[in-house]
Amino acid sequence: MNEPDLRIFSYLPNPRVMKAAIAAKLCNVSLDIVGTKPAELANWLWDVHPRPLEAHEKFNHSPHARTAQRGFDGTLFKTDAFLRLQPFGTVPAAFSPDGDVGIFESNSILRAVARLGASTRPLYGPNDYEASRIDAFLDANLVFAREAQVYLLEIAGLTKQAHARMVSAYSFYMAGVEAALSLDTSHLAGNALSIADISFVCDLAQFLREGHSVEMLRTQGFELISANGPETYPRTFAHLFTLANSPEFAAVLGSYLDWYHRVKAS
Repeated sequence: MNEPDLRIFSYLPNPRVMKAAIAAKLCNVSLDIVGTKPAELANWLWDVHPRPLEAHEKFNHSPHARTAQRGFDGTLFKTDAFLRLQPFGTVPAAFSPDGDVGIFESNSILRAVARLGASTRPLYGPNDYEASRIDAFLDANLVFAREAQVYLLEIAGLTKQAHARMVSAYSFYMAGVEAALSLDTSHLAGNALSIADISFVCDLAQFLREGHSVEMLRTQGFELISANGPETYPRTFAHLFTLANSPEFAAVLGSYLDWYHRVKAS
């Protein structure tokens, strides 16, 4: 059996991993994606070769026991080898086939896939200048995604300040995307699909999951931040759903956005 070009460990489903999976389909890169539901990752050994833990391996004085941070509670089990290659100790975590190189942060994992598949399809731009413009969108996406992550994790007990901060981040990001798509180009960074578009689709799709908490928001006196998104940012939402419905994207996203279409139609 051939080694994959890249191995990825994460909770699943995860739009951050979907970025790499979509790019891999587009440029013929082989991935080995391993993981499980978020609540079940505490039962896994976080390692260069992650696996479910045996019952006898889960004890507080295990050499792999670590206090969970960033979206998890309690104890997680991470090996020294994992933490050497993943210094922030987070997922998604990617590894080279030989396990000697660790790659962290979803957009960097996405970049790795694009570089590995560049000879098949140049998703990272045709030259250094175009690649740098793509990087600029990836950085903007990352800032937005970080704000969205905090917002979604706190949505059950949202403060006015937190909600206002997300409103500001959303409007700033969406206005920038709308402006980029108002240029005489077909995609975010030019006339060709790039990893900037892939990252945009997955990060915005994850934020839109605030719609699952509409009643929870209303009981706290808030409305959906994205409620009038297609009307306020028509180019942005058209680009999102045009790409999401294309074969390579749809094969990875699956039913992830189906709920949104049902809500908007009701």
